[in-house]
Amino acid sequence: MRKHIHIGAAALNTTPKDWSGNTDMILAVIDEAKRRGLGLLCLPELVTTGYGCEDEFHAPYVSEWAMRILLEKIIPATREIAVTVGLPIRSHGATYNAIAVVVNAELLGFAVKQNLAGDGIHYEPRFFKAWPSGHVEHYDFDGGRCLIGDLVFEIDGLRVGFEICEDAWVAGRPGVELAQRAVDVILNPSASHFSFGKSRIRERFVQEGSRAFHCVYVYANLIGNEAGRAIYDGDCLIATQGAIVARTEPFQFQDYLLIDAVVDVEANRVNRNRQASYRPTFDSVERLSVSEWQVWTEAAFTKAVPMRTAYTQNEEFYRAVTLGLFDYMRKARTNGFAISLSGGADSAACLALVYLMAKTVLQENPQHPYVRQLLGDADTTTEALMRRICVCAYQGTINSSDTTEDAARVLAEETGAQFVSINVQALVDEYETILSGYLGRPLNWETDDISRQNIQARCRAPGIWAMANASNYLLLSTSNRSEAAVGYCTMDGDTAGSLSPVAGIDKTFLRQWLVWAEREHLPSLQIVNGLNPTAELRPLSADQTDEEDLMPYPILNRIQKLAVVQKKSPRAIFDCLQDEVEGASAEQTFAWLKRYFSLWSRNQWKRERYAPSFHVDDENLDPRSWCRYPILSGGYIDELAELEAFVFTLKGN
Repeated sequence: MRKHIHIGAAALNTTPKDWSGNTDMILAVIDEAKRRGLGLLCLPELVTTGYGCEDEFHAPYVSEWAMRILLEKIIPATREIAVTVGLPIRSHGATYNAIAVVVNAELLGFAVKQNLAGDGIHYEPRFFKAWPSGHVEHYDFDGGRCLIGDLVFEIDGLRVGFEICEDAWVAGRPGVELAQRAVDVILNPSASHFSFGKSRIRERFVQEGSRAFHCVYVYANLIGNEAGRAIYDGDCLIATQGAIVARTEPFQFQDYLLIDAVVDVEANRVNRNRQASYRPTFDSVERLSVSEWQVWTEAAFTKAVPMRTAYTQNEEFYRAVTLGLFDYMRKARTNGFAISLSGGADSAACLALVYLMAKTVLQENPQHPYVRQLLGDADTTTEALMRRICVCAYQGTINSSDTTEDAARVLAEETGAQFVSINVQALVDEYETILSGYLGRPLNWETDDISRQNIQARCRAPGIWAMANASNYLLLSTSNRSEAAVGYCTMDGDTAGSLSPVAGIDKTFLRQWLVWAEREHLPSLQIVNGLNPTAELRPLSADQTDEEDLMPYPILNRIQKLAVVQKKSPRAIFDCLQDEVEGASAEQTFAWLKRYFSLWSRNQWKRERYAPSFHVDDENLDPRSWCRYPILSGGYIDELAELEAFVFTLKGN
């Protein structure tokens, strides 16, 4: 008789150190798994504490509290099911990222992460130590003793091993050794944040792991905005014999997602046995944790499932950011968002994303407790929710145009957001009078350009902050990544805010996304999309535009990618641009580079003060979680001087 196992993976929307909230979700998903008849359930890593506890992982009580929850709450709930639960474990004076294996209310032992994520947004080596491959020892806890380490767990003849998140992303992944140890199931409890196209990479290594290692491969992940910056898409996958047999739909507005499948274990064993390359290794008793609990079930084998919804990058962006906004709003215990709506692309994108957040959550989960808390028994339309959660203010001066005010008003009307139009010129005049008195002369645009522009930008902050405070809203900052790279912003002006939802994306992408959003969701964006980006801080007669102040945005973004992501020198970037930009003279290319590197190096202090942003790709400039650069530096003076001499030589030839 062929043997099968009913197995599942869950994505949970955890919050760092939300002990009761995280525990309640864990217990709820275990209960649902038991109702479905699962034999084995995989939960994400560090699910008890939340993944993003940061330096709190150094606090001994955090791991102690997690252990207490495991022993007192989770283990008693696992009768008639096997569950794997992530938590931090302290041993040898250090903290480890561990997975508890609990079977029928018995703690079998802890598998421990061997490869720590230490690049990009991840700083695991700061909090944890990597467990040495092959090492197993005893672990004493309150009321008992179990094994901990590089373990294979044998549960009534079913051999279960682990690749914990980063373990599967490295060249020498533990799965290779686990295959030689004849595991039937590899569980991968993860906390893998969203970025463009990443789900396809996960799917490939899950499929390939099941094929190459001749096992059932189960992948569990987080979902939602867990700790503020990272967004988790909720990817959960089950694969066997190189085929995905169960998967989640990503970006769901739910506390948890659960997938399950009945899989044929014996088929993998047969395939492994017939492979000439299979060279079995043998576990000692000390490396094997055993349970006699029955997990087999006889049922029909689950067939491969169809491909899930294929999202374009535009759709991935709005699905990820809207989920991030919703969780940020509710986990920060606020009622919504305030936006200084200028009529330009950045603030329009912020409002469009809030609108799509409201529209999506009402379509997919209108009974979400936070939605019901906000609306009560009121109408559950997008417009009703937007009136409740969003206020926009257009704050004009004599330098503002009727076109941008119309663009802001029409967009606010279509989305249903509250809208007010305020003229802040009197405030600008008062501050200009103060500055003029300090200087002892009248102000003029020739000598006081930056000061006069910044006064206008800063005069807009107090009013919108006051509206946000009065309504318990979060103020959204509207600067994008291209502006952050060169400091094209006013501190305490347009950068004012609690959250910067578009600071993780460049202006070129943002503008094309708005064209897509106009076509698919918000026709009123047509006015915004027809405007040339401008700060409108100089007199209208100056015809100010962003690209005149800086350089063409595609050029700026290309330099930023080459310099920050690829770490190329100014000279190497010069060569790239000369090859790529048709018609650009050497002098023009040098001028762009000089402007970029001068602004980049002198404005790091601004990037240090930006409101938190979301990570949607691997090019974020957030210095607190991704891109570190010294506040004070040499400013590329020598590099640019050498490049200028080279350009002069070219001109001479």
